[in-house]
Amino acid sequence: MNRSRSKLVAFAGLVIAVVVLVVAMVGGGALTAQTTTPEPGSAATSPAAVSTAASNPSAANPSTLPTINASQLPKEARQTLVLIAKGGPYPYDRDGVNFGNFEGLLPKKSGGFYKEYTVPTPGESDRGARRIIVGKDSAKYYTPDHYDSFKFIVEDK
Repeated sequence: MNRSRSKLVAFAGLVIAVVVLVVAMVGGGALTAQTTTPEPGSAATSPAAVSTAASNPSAANPSTLPTINASQLPKEARQTLVLIAKGGPYPYDRDGVNFGNFEGLLPKKSGGFYKEYTVPTPGESDRGARRIIVGKDSAKYYTPDHYDSFKFIVEDK
């Protein structure tokens, strides 16, 4: 009798743990969501774009890299952040591909952890050198010089 009660208590604990995990995964995002305030006149000021961008929580800086507020980024980078929050569509075929971090400037992670997105450069005939790198942990990094340097993006509240 005591043994079956122990199994029942263990099973109940497992069920509770699973329920808590599911609630945290599904409902926890709304508790940590932060809003963004795009610059007036940018493509990011449409209600749908602002709403979508606001639904994605900003990650804490997991690196020792310097930070930059999203509002301080070039307008093209802010527009790229909005596209990332919406899940596309992206203007370049290479947007969303794996970023290998071969330079080793971002925190060391397993392959496939980072994705890269183009930040268009006015006057360039190709993709230019500017990129935003996004980790699976939602951390975002900006490089104006094709991976020679990075800044952690602090998304505006």
